[in-house]
Amino acid sequence: MIVVMNADSGDKEIARVISRLEEKGLQGHLSRGMERTVIGVVGQTFPELRDMLELMPGVEEVIPISKPYKLSGREFQPQDSRIKVGEVTIGGGDLVVIAGPCAVETERQVVDTAQAVKAAGASIFRGGAFKPSTSPYHFRGLGEEGLKILAQAREETGLPIITEVLTPQDVELVARYTDMLQVGARNMQNFVLLDEVGKTRKPVLLKRGMSATIQEWLLSAEYILSQGNRQVVLCERGIRTFETYTRNTMDISAIPIIEKLSHLPVIADPSHGTGKWYLVTPLALAAVAAGADGLMIEVHPTPDFALKDGVQSLTFENFEQLMSQVSALASSVGRRIATGAAKM
Repeated sequence: MIVVMNADSGDKEIARVISRLEEKGLQGHLSRGMERTVIGVVGQTFPELRDMLELMPGVEEVIPISKPYKLSGREFQPQDSRIKVGEVTIGGGDLVVIAGPCAVETERQVVDTAQAVKAAGASIFRGGAFKPSTSPYHFRGLGEEGLKILAQAREETGLPIITEVLTPQDVELVARYTDMLQVGARNMQNFVLLDEVGKTRKPVLLKRGMSATIQEWLLSAEYILSQGNRQVVLCERGIRTFETYTRNTMDISAIPIIEKLSHLPVIADPSHGTGKWYLVTPLALAAVAAGADGLMIEVHPTPDFALKDGVQSLTFENFEQLMSQVSALASSVGRRIATGAAKM
């Protein structure tokens, strides 16, 4: 349920409501909007709670929420969330492009790619220091050395960086180096990891699981939000279906559905969504047309020699062409690509 406060209620009345909820073993999550202030109630509620809260000073009404996800839903927060990653804002209109290699391989590869994607218009740099692999014999990342290389790319280009964290034990380490944490598709329901990234105050990109429903996806976001971290961005990266031609089936419909159900920004990853480099641009354009707040694109200087996911990675030239087409489409629907870091 959510508690809607009167327009003239003050901090004292709000504090009393939150204190009362804590007395009952519940959590109160405050959301201040342009038109109203609400307190989301998280925990096991009981029938008498609604009447009890409505009697408190400053409370306008108490509204039950039928959906199992509360903090990520629009009932709790009608207005869109805007998530700051460095100087870049995800949500709010501008289209944010995140780009870079699947995996960190060498310093030269990473820095060259960071400079290329920045020049083409990307505003956040991606790269995997820790890589989950289907096979234990595949490349699994450089670990902390990869994080140091990513930090070097940020220093040379000014682009904020995002990388995936795989285990709860690594959250502190990864957060120390990066500007945004990524929870990958395989870990979408790793609830211990979700709790741990929720305890940080770093922005989190939460990818949809390979077979996850939209409700399961939003409930995973709920784990992060319920720990106090409100900086969550969702990422549609394709789901597993009976189709075998593509790596995954890109669910474009998930983008407007999320925008209807949730205030959280949603971006699209057509690289993983298709698994084929020549499908990345068409699906990126479709995602923008569907209303995505951003794109995540894999780019590599020599995809033929990439240690991970070369088949779905764009060359520098192909990425530049994608950005030109995305910019033209965004302009036609009254949007623009978010500006990146200032020149270094």
